[in-house]
Amino acid sequence: MTIQYKNSQFSLTSTTLTTVLTIDNKSRAIIKNIQTANVSTANTTVTTKLFDNSVTTNYIIGRNVLSSVSTVNIVQGNSLILEESDALKMSCTNTQVVSGSIAYALINRTNENG
Repeated sequence: MTIQYKNSQFSLTSTTLTTVLTIDNKSRAIIKNIQTANVSTANTTVTTKLFDNSVTTNYIIGRNVLSSVSTVNIVQGNSLILEESDALKMSCTNTQVVSGSIAYALINRTNENG
């Protein structure tokens, strides 16, 4: 088993649900933080969903209002586990204004015995 500490950046360029992180079919991830930044002078709402591949369903895990020119940490202080082939998806109410970073530990189980 290999553990890699990673960051993945994203930019939400439309109001549609966008996949910002997908875990491969031989790994799991422990999400430590999702930081979002609103660069607009208007408030925007960011919705975060977990796509559970085992039941092919999106679950809302957060809905945050970002005030103008602000930063919000979505998962900070808690952990979120993504299993094999799960994904994080996000959408926002305004276009071209939200970007961010996901900090996580990727646990690769390719060489695992049993």
